[in-house]
Amino acid sequence: MKAKTRPAHPSGRPAPALPKYAPAARPGWPYAFAAAALIVVFWAYSPALHGPFLFDDAVWQLPGFTAPVSLWIRGGVRPVLYFTYWFNAHFWKDDPYTYHFFNLVFHLLSSALIFLIARRLLQISSTQSPVNLLAGFAASLFLLHPVQTEAVAYAAGRSDSLSALLAFTAFTLFLYRKQAAISWTVVAAVLLLFGLALLSKEQAIVLPALLLLTDYWWNPAFSFQGVRANWRLYLPMALGALAGVAFFWRLITTATSAGFALKDFTWYQYFFTQCRALFVYLGMFLLPVNLTLDWDFPISKTILDRGAILGLVALLALVAAAWHYRRRFPLAGYGCFVFLLLMAPTSSFLPIQDPIAERRLYASLLGLLLIVVDILGRLKVARKTLAAACVVVALLASVATRSRAALWGDPLALWQDTVAKSPNKGRPHFHLGMAWFDAGRPDLAIAEYEKTAQLRPLDYNLLVDWGLALDALNRMDEALAKLRQAAAMDSTAHVYTQIAKVYGSRTRWAEALDALATAGTIDPNYPPIYVYRGNVYFNTRQYAPAIAEYQLALKHQPDNLEAMQNLMKARQLLRAAH
Repeated sequence: MKAKTRPAHPSGRPAPALPKYAPAARPGWPYAFAAAALIVVFWAYSPALHGPFLFDDAVWQLPGFTAPVSLWIRGGVRPVLYFTYWFNAHFWKDDPYTYHFFNLVFHLLSSALIFLIARRLLQISSTQSPVNLLAGFAASLFLLHPVQTEAVAYAAGRSDSLSALLAFTAFTLFLYRKQAAISWTVVAAVLLLFGLALLSKEQAIVLPALLLLTDYWWNPAFSFQGVRANWRLYLPMALGALAGVAFFWRLITTATSAGFALKDFTWYQYFFTQCRALFVYLGMFLLPVNLTLDWDFPISKTILDRGAILGLVALLALVAAAWHYRRRFPLAGYGCFVFLLLMAPTSSFLPIQDPIAERRLYASLLGLLLIVVDILGRLKVARKTLAAACVVVALLASVATRSRAALWGDPLALWQDTVAKSPNKGRPHFHLGMAWFDAGRPDLAIAEYEKTAQLRPLDYNLLVDWGLALDALNRMDEALAKLRQAAAMDSTAHVYTQIAKVYGSRTRWAEALDALATAGTIDPNYPPIYVYRGNVYFNTRQYAPAIAEYQLALKHQPDNLEAMQNLMKARQLLRAAH
């Protein structure tokens, strides 16, 4: 009777058993590598750590820095992510440093996992290349590549880094399991991490497909044998993925910034656009010289629009080449499919308002790094030469990242850079106007708001900020006109408190009180109503009603600093008057 042989590896050599992996030859080197990485990454990102909250950061701040955890995680959208924000807010309030620090820690942990993942896949591929060196280079490039800056230096970018960290942890457990057929213990751990990743950001839904691809590609090579053996993992993961789709379906079909409810373009137009966008992401990885916070990337309305068909043909050619040469270049071919798979949630058929965002490349960088290490491992160069080249590339990447992080630490410089790269898009001009206003230059802010109005339709936020900038230049009538125009679009308590503020700064107390009364009918729980009304009474020396208003403000918002300070002053003056 013939003995059974192990299925052939893609390279022609016998496939190694999946659970076997080699320990590090020199136990001391990982500590030196980790220490160097720690020093370099903090140096690279240090300019952004004290940077302010920017752009969409106001969205996750909505529950309020003093709100209980139940308010942060209610609603079911990304509760794990919002729990981490609550943790920052609960202990450090509105200090941006801690939010950026946590992002950096998550990024460091993900980079360590990239090392483990790359090393394991290099071992499985039976490469004769220096495994630890190439895995270390992959981790270093993931850690220090400037395209990662947005996911790390941007507080709202945590959704990408946190979901990737949890998904990579699950993937690492999957790769380093002790048996080719996964145990129930590992199944439970992977499922738990999958759930946490999915509740951090929806794009983690692609993790089951990544594990399926990995089993098919390596366990053993190009066979469904490993997939069938691991049914105990894939069955619950498939059910979990379906549950995730059902859970987020309402969001997918009704959201105004992402999903099938978008009015700007359809799912197939988004797909045509992504056929071009994917090559922009490749360009970001290979030559990150034109990075920007807000890309002005035109939509392909048809397959023939803006060269979308060329992008589709090129993508199909790449996929065909990766499949055709899968046995000759197994790790590179696998990396190609990993890249496309991890990009699929944001760069395929589901429309998203912004066709391109750099942080979407965060997790999928893994696939590109696997292609790079496969190529490097085939170079006929001395180990020391290869190591030196890897160190040089990593250091150059760190310098570029530090330069990019410096922009994130300075909102004015960041938005000037963004406007320079997307001059025909209204949103960067609007945010540059806000940055100029915060810098004490309302005149330059107004100029940017005027440009914004030329590039996009007027909206509530633009009109309110425009009105406040006009008020800062003592152009009261124009300011009130803009604020009333905003109120006509969206009658909020906020806009009427700003109208009251304009009147109050000119001692027109009756008009200010009228505006605050209107604000109170719209939202009686809005704390600034009582602060501003207290200020009116305070400035007219009516200290007793001022005290009552400040107390109401603190009832709705206990940490309102202005209310606390003015309450103390009003009490002192009331006592002095008696």
